[in-house]
Parts: sequence; C-alpha cells; structure tokens
Amino acid sequence: MGKEKTHINIVVIGHVDSGKSTTTGHLIYKCGGIDKRTIEKFEKEAQEMGKGSFKYAWVLDKLKAERERGITIDITLWKFETPKYYVTVIDAPGHRDFIKNMITGTSQADCAVLIVAAGTGEFEAGISKNGQTREHALLAYTLGVKQMIVGVNKMDTTEPPFSQSRFEEIQKEVSAYIKKIGYNPATVPFVPISGWNGDNMLEPSTNMPWYKGWSIERKSGKSEGKTLLQALDAMEPPTRPTDKPLRLPLQDVYKIGGIGTVPVGRVETGVLKPGMVVTFAPANLTTEVKSVEMHHEALVEAVPGDNVGFNVKNVSVKELRRGYVCGDSKDTPPKATEEFTAQVIVLNHPGQIANGYTPVLDCHTAHIACKFREIKEKCDRRSGKKLEDNP
Repeated sequence: MGKEKTHINIVVIGHVDSGKSTTTGHLIYKCGGIDKRTIEKFEKEAQEMGKGSFKYAWVLDKLKAERERGITIDITLWKFETPKYYVTVIDAPGHRDFIKNMITGTSQADCAVLIVAAGTGEFEAGISKNGQTREHALLAYTLGVKQMIVGVNKMDTTEPPFSQSRFEEIQKEVSAYIKKIGYNPATVPFVPISGWNGDNMLEPSTNMPWYKGWSIERKSGKSEGKTLLQALDAMEPPTRPTDKPLRLPLQDVYKIGGIGTVPVGRVETGVLKPGMVVTFAPANLTTEVKSVEMHHEALVEAVPGDNVGFNVKNVSVKELRRGYVCGDSKDTPPKATEEFTAQVIVLNHPGQIANGYTPVLDCHTAHIACKFREIKEKCDRRSGKKLEDNP
C-alpha cells in the first residue's frame, strides 16, 4: 500500500441488525486488507457452521473476536481502499461499547455511514423513539462528525423487492430526521444497497433501474454517483492540524516481547517521529521514541488521524495507562488541569442539572469523576446562539 492516498476514518452506525457488519464486511472483503487465504479459511468455516449467508458479517466477527482477544495491534483488517482514499473503519459495528467508544475519541471520524434496513417494519423499529438510529445519528453530529452517507440496506427484502417507493419513503423520513439534528440533507448521499447481494455497493445494481443515482451539493461543488463506494470517494478530505503541538491520547499500552513497551493511540494534532523526546501527562514521564509504526510498517512520521503504535525507551507498561496524553517535551507538552470550560450537550438525562452536579467525564480516552462548578449559559444546539445566562 503506497502512501499517496489520503487516510480517512469512517464510523458505521445504525440500529442493531440493520446490516452494519455485513455491509462493512463486504467493503473490507472486496476492497480491503484481508488476504485471499484468510478469506477462504473464513468462508470454509462459515459453510461448515451453516453460516454461509453470513459470509461478510462472519469475516467481521472473526476479526472482532481476534481484536477483542487482543492478539494484535493490527488494525489493517479494518481498512479498505476507494479509488481516492485509504479508509479505516474506526469502530466495530454493533459493539456493546459502541457509544462509549464513540465518545472516547474514536468519535473523530471524518464521516458517518448510517445504515438503515428497508425491510417491512425494520426501518420503523430502528427509527422509533427507542431505536438506535436516532441516538447514533445525534451522537455522530454532536461529536463533530459533519459528513454523512446513508445506506438504505436490505433492498432485496422490501415488498416488492427493490421497491422504489419504499426507498423514497425512507429517504424522505431520514432526511427530515437528520435535518432536525443539524445535517444538511442536500450534502448527504442516499444509496439503496444490499450489503449481502452487493447491489450498489461497488458496482451499480441492475435490480433497480429506477435509481438514477445520488447527487449532492456542497460549498466545494457538486458530485454524483451510483454506489456506496463512490459516495465514500466523494467525501471531503479532512484538514489535519500538523502545525499544532503534538497531542496523542493513549488508547492502550502493550508489552511486546523483544520490543518492549508500546503505547497505542491516534495522533490528534502535531507530528510524532522516531527520535523525539516525549512527555506523558499527567504522570510527567519523559522518554525517547525509538520507533513508530502503523499497520506493521515503520513510519518516518505520524500525522493527525494516524492510529499508531510507538516504542518508548526505559518505561514499563505499568507506568502508562489509557487516557494519558503524549506530547513533545520541547514544544508545549500537555499538563494536567484542575478545571476547564466546556460546551455540554445533554442527550437524555432524568433530572435537573445544577451547579455542583458530579458526573463521570470521558475526555479523549480518559475516564474520570468531575464536578460542574458553574453553569455559565444555555445555547441553541444547532445554531450555537445564546439563550440565557447563568441558567
């Protein structure tokens, strides 16, 4: 894999059983970093277990199991390529820690792919008051994921199959909903797909002659296409803040035989290079970076958006933990703070929130108790306009 394509991160969201795993699995399977041998092995196992129809989801489940057992820091399996981008799927769909992961900084996806199932009753269940479709979409927007693609999945299961009116009904309802959240539906491609059969995934489907394709309009211009892959390719590349001081929140710390201590995380700002002297806050530990790697390739530098593992000198695994932040010891290294001002969005909360409220704070990858000292103002979530002072 050359380095010439831009790396982007996507998060796949939607109601349980909407087909997130199958859709993601299909993309990774057809455009991804899984070698043919592994795929054949998975296919054989899937057949033997009578899971033939879950081929793509099965691939993903296998990868998930391997990832959860923590054998590798290898996230290549979660990558695929479009003509323009290297895409990393940030969070395994359907994961019970999904909301938690989304909040702890994997939220920094460049685009959310919302999968909704078109089957009779399925779409309604997903978007109902207690369905996950709404909550996931709201979270994505709230956490700053400003680009969205909607895959209307399982088009092969509509009545009649590949129904134009069902697709249009769903497009209308989801558009209205995401508009309420703050997305502009004119910038959101809606693609009728079958993650299982492959309709409109990589190739235009012959089953939906009525579908003329998606077209979107952004400040930067118009783009159009027919498939989910083309929609991913039409995403706007993020601007990466390489000129800011280095900040890399740790997601995990591994001890690797023959190498030593390897912290893992995503560069948020700045650049990480081998040979740099870094400081970890809040422990105030300073050490040298021996090597940096991503997907088993040594890097001369890691930039914002890169998920990397890096080897540090003379530091034991016990001295570092998830939630610590790594910075350049010579350029405004990170420090602990007693207080800060935040913008807070309340998704759902049973009671009143007043000064003195003590919630648990998830900040990048850290998890810590805190206290609201002073609530300064209330503002409109979509426009950011101030509504009242000291509410």
